[in-house]
Amino acid sequence: MKYPIFLAAALLLGACNRDKNEVGTEGMNAAATEASDAAANPTVDNPNVVSENEAPNPNAPVMKFTEAEFDFGDIKPDTKVHHTFTFTNTGKSPLLIEDATASCGCTTPSWTKEPVAPGAQGTMEVQFDSRGKQGIISKQVAVRANTQPSITTILIKGNVLTADANKPL
Repeated sequence: MKYPIFLAAALLLGACNRDKNEVGTEGMNAAATEASDAAANPTVDNPNVVSENEAPNPNAPVMKFTEAEFDFGDIKPDTKVHHTFTFTNTGKSPLLIEDATASCGCTTPSWTKEPVAPGAQGTMEVQFDSRGKQGIISKQVAVRANTQPSITTILIKGNVLTADANKPL
């Protein structure tokens, strides 16, 4: 049993101890150039952002919120609060919301499910459950739609009071 392990270890060590001159300076320079090019120009494939080579679609729908941020102010503990964000499709084709995801399970978005025609309005209702929370909160909702870029972010914030703050003095 020791013999096969010893043989495998010897082969691995022998394979790793190659002389750098065998590769040659051309091979080493080529590898170094490729590595520096990759570090200088990293390729990022993000479907949510229009690339420089890709022209934006002039007929794409555009989601324009009347407000992208809402502050609830003081929120009582163990309550649910909600706000309805209104948006207008200022583009030239129907807007369809594919999904909306919140940054926390305590925040629940619901939205207009049918396509929003150009010039028409739609809504995104965001509900926040303060149960188990206290202090300053800031929650994002990422709205994915057939727009460019495909994700639009809205924000809710507030201050969840402590249970003691509701008691009379």
